[in-house]
Amino acid sequence: MVLYMIGLGLYDEKDITVRGLEAVKKCKRVYLEMYTAILMVSKEKLEAFFEKEVIEADRNFVELGCVDMIDAAKEEDVAFLVVGDPFCATTHSDLYLRCVESGVKVEVIHNASIVSAVGCCGLQVYRFGEIVSLPFFTEKWRPYSFYEKIKNNKDKGLHTLVLLDIKVKEPTEESLARGKQLDYMEPRYMRTHQAAEQLLEAEANLKQGVYDEATPCFGLVRVGTATQRVVSGMLKEFVGMDLGEPLHSFVICGEMHHIEEEMFKYHHHGK
Repeated sequence: MVLYMIGLGLYDEKDITVRGLEAVKKCKRVYLEMYTAILMVSKEKLEAFFEKEVIEADRNFVELGCVDMIDAAKEEDVAFLVVGDPFCATTHSDLYLRCVESGVKVEVIHNASIVSAVGCCGLQVYRFGEIVSLPFFTEKWRPYSFYEKIKNNKDKGLHTLVLLDIKVKEPTEESLARGKQLDYMEPRYMRTHQAAEQLLEAEANLKQGVYDEATPCFGLVRVGTATQRVVSGMLKEFVGMDLGEPLHSFVICGEMHHIEEEMFKYHHHGK
């Protein structure tokens, strides 16, 4: 028996690979990971396309060990569907190791992710440094740990892909304090204007000159979909720029090759 970790790609139900679809068709159970990213179609559309029930695997399910899913894979073929590519989230490497330790055979079927598709902006993928994640700031929690990683990339002349926070099925602080049945906040998806504001706040407080208002950047919106947008501009310009519905990603440019500079001009303000 096999647990298939299957990448779904970036857009809709049809982005799955032929090999991935064949694996789903023969599985008894199909799980959909629902918190490191989102697909741009509903679970119901996936079920209609696969002709199978799809079980939602939320944050609690994945982080608490996926015990039911791993146990099921000892007796029957099981599919674990991941938006993008299965190994673009460290959580899934942990799942892979838990399966191996439990004696479950794992087969990984890869697909496109933002890590490869970031090249749509015209920057060369091999000129990117470490990827950083930008969380939503709150009144009490304003972490700047991403800043040092951007600095390391800039010191080497490398670009930085900034993955923007999503909040799906996040419990409210009040319900956590009660310790009983959890209430959940409305889903939230960080957008490029929020990212620009938070990045500028970090620079204003840390004052190390890693970037400034005039640093060239890219906003990547709904990459891989029919409504994809690629917009370049200076960091400050993104603060007042509404690039529409999620999902959004952000890029802080390092040293640019002349072809990259031409692509930056081509995408300026989404022209």
